[in-house]
Amino acid sequence: MGVRRFGIEKPSEDDIRQGGFSTPWDAPMVPPFPFAFRNAEILTAYWRTDPDAMAFLLPPPLEPVGDVACVHIYKMNDTDWIGPYCEANLMFGARLGDRVGAYSPYLVLSSDIGVAHGRETHGQPKKFGEPSLNFRGDLIVGGVARNGIDVITATTPYKQRKVDADDLKPHFDFATNINLKAIDHIDGRPAIRQLTSRKLTELDVHEAWIGPATVELRPNAQLPVFRLPVLEPLEATFWRADFTLVAGEVIHDYLEGSP
Repeated sequence: MGVRRFGIEKPSEDDIRQGGFSTPWDAPMVPPFPFAFRNAEILTAYWRTDPDAMAFLLPPPLEPVGDVACVHIYKMNDTDWIGPYCEANLMFGARLGDRVGAYSPYLVLSSDIGVAHGRETHGQPKKFGEPSLNFRGDLIVGGVARNGIDVITATTPYKQRKVDADDLKPHFDFATNINLKAIDHIDGRPAIRQLTSRKLTELDVHEAWIGPATVELRPNAQLPVFRLPVLEPLEATFWRADFTLVAGEVIHDYLEGSP
């Protein structure tokens, strides 16, 4: 047995080597897998954009798929470890060989735990900001603010046409998320340079609605979503669901070659 004080046990060297370890060890910040999201409310808005812009934002050797981007604006009402918070994930279709999913060039969260977990574990380019999702009469409004600037505003009518869960992914598989993970050693040498992939599991959609979308993007040098311009707004879905985040996989290692 290790030393135990304050109702917790001091970790051994083996404990520190294990996956799921986080600092500070007596009050860890980053959750271990799996952890669950319950009763999440999500507005997903799609628009047609510039394929050349998609290709520019993709790290090689990823290639773009199609010409559609989307933003998910989540109101996470009940999340293990993290608690209630809001998140926004901008995505578009991408492939690595036969692997197809969605790449995220920009993510914004109102949770410091969510930012740390996304960056340290998945390699997601998460930044702190103020996503929001609310109902204004007969309108569903999703927004993202950073630096005091409203960077994204997406709207759709309030619950006019109900759809099945299978209609939530009309353009690309957003449940398979691909990210670029880049971490250096303290002496500046590269420690990790990987493309990672993860999927949502145990997805249980309680309700889903579809309607026309409006999407407005505003310039911000620290959250440059305007680089995926809205050429044509498409549809939006509002859905409420439970899901679980589990460990993913490394699909390309820049330092060692593909696994």
